[in-house]
Amino acid sequence: MSILAEVKKLGQHIWLDNLSRSLLQQGTLADWLAQGVSGVTSNPAIFQKAFATDPLYAADIAALKAQGKTAVEIYETLAVADVRAACDLLRPEFEASGGQGGWVSLEVSPELAHDAGGTVADAQRLHTAIDRPNAMMKIPATEAGIAAVRELAQAGISINVTLLFAHEQIRRACTAYREGIAARLAAGLPADGVQMVASFFISRIDAALDAQLPEALRGKTAIALAKTAYRDWQHHTAAPEWSELRARGANPPRLLWASTGVKNPAYPATLYVDELIGEHTVNTVPDATLAAFTEHGTARAALTENTDEAAEVLAQVRDTGADLDALAARLQTDGLKQFEEAFAKLLAELA
Repeated sequence: MSILAEVKKLGQHIWLDNLSRSLLQQGTLADWLAQGVSGVTSNPAIFQKAFATDPLYAADIAALKAQGKTAVEIYETLAVADVRAACDLLRPEFEASGGQGGWVSLEVSPELAHDAGGTVADAQRLHTAIDRPNAMMKIPATEAGIAAVRELAQAGISINVTLLFAHEQIRRACTAYREGIAARLAAGLPADGVQMVASFFISRIDAALDAQLPEALRGKTAIALAKTAYRDWQHHTAAPEWSELRARGANPPRLLWASTGVKNPAYPATLYVDELIGEHTVNTVPDATLAAFTEHGTARAALTENTDEAAEVLAQVRDTGADLDALAARLQTDGLKQFEEAFAKLLAELA
């Protein structure tokens, strides 16, 4: 049994945080699926890199330019085609897992991060264009994005809420999803095909905070936040509101660990995979980290270990004067800026 299969037995799905035509056409993604990977995530930075470095796009880009397509139209044509192909490749996993795995996510335009109506319209348009049941629309967890989550869940569209860095951000996303699902069921519509994952970013927290912490606390904040977030999530999904919705076929939200490649080379390459395994969660992992985990990772249910110690770590971090809520807001703003810059660069290169 591969280590990825062991992780799946522990209740966690491992997704690949990458998508490109070469991964699809050269069999690399299929090989990862055979080892136990069960989903794919993408973002503007991933597609910017793919279009700039993968030669398999060149002919289609040239043909679309010759047709007079705009840079946005070229991007969407290529991205939708890749997501469709990945959805088709992952469809057997989607069906075999009852919708727990087999998902592929595509992000709405970063330019709409503060436009709830625009986000909903863009997500609906792209979801229709992809036309696959295992496609998730990725929405940033801004105030407008959270409002869009409720509408999209009510509309029956599965969602990956991204750029979460604090417990309160996760709670708001999960509550909006629950309200949307409740409204959908109240309207007499089925909810069994709708899912949400809440993408909590890990390594960026330690990278931003470690320099101001004593050595004994470095590399511990993000994992402590994840473990306590998981405990909160367990309480949230065990509440009576979810028991009633679950009895009517609804799927509770799941936590997804994102940004799980280490940014400090002094840390073990598999740190944010080994320590974040738990039931009903997802970890989306970049290629290099995934390769390292298959070679020397550890599969154990680590999320429920030492949760009291995790709470104590957070108390000690706050005692140093660190404002974790302010940090979360700043990191979300920085993340949005990075996605906007990658999207602008992508469009400029296509133009």
